[in-house]
Amino acid sequence: MSSLACWSYTAPCTVWKPIGKDKHGQPLGWSAPLVIMADYQGGLSRRIGNIGSELVVKNTIWTEYAEAKTGDFILIGESDNRDPIAAGADEVMQSIQYADTFERTADDWAILTGV
Repeated sequence: MSSLACWSYTAPCTVWKPIGKDKHGQPLGWSAPLVIMADYQGGLSRRIGNIGSELVVKNTIWTEYAEAKTGDFILIGESDNRDPIAAGADEVMQSIQYADTFERTADDWAILTGV
């Protein structure tokens, strides 16, 4: 973690990744919960997608964790629950990469969750 991120990313968040999907696209199960360090902002923002669908962002989570993908789940706070839905986690809609401008140690990521 970069020296700048050490003082900024102080909130634990928990990530779950699907371990596979059945023929209907439903998860077969979830990875063990992984706690990462992050910062976050809540609140809704809206935009219209390029095919006319509305996307609603619930939370933006900033972190150096680079492995979040669409379909993963993330929870603000720590959880050891093996089921992200039962834990109250939100689905990852998108991850956006930002350069580590000052130290070039690890890029920053904005993880957007949806409702």
